[in-house]
Amino acid sequence: MRKQSGISTGALAKLGKNEPVSMEVLVKICRALDCDLNDIVELTEEGGAQ
Repeated sequence: MRKQSGISTGALAKLGKNEPVSMEVLVKICRALDCDLNDIVELTEEGGAQ
């Protein structure tokens, strides 16, 4: 997925640790997977994204 989407290894590591990533990274993933943002992002009760 990293190569297909063009995201960095650092961004992938952040995703694996459930750390914040930029909107640009999320858009690249959505384009690679041909999906919408709400398909890969979940909002928590605290108001943050996961």
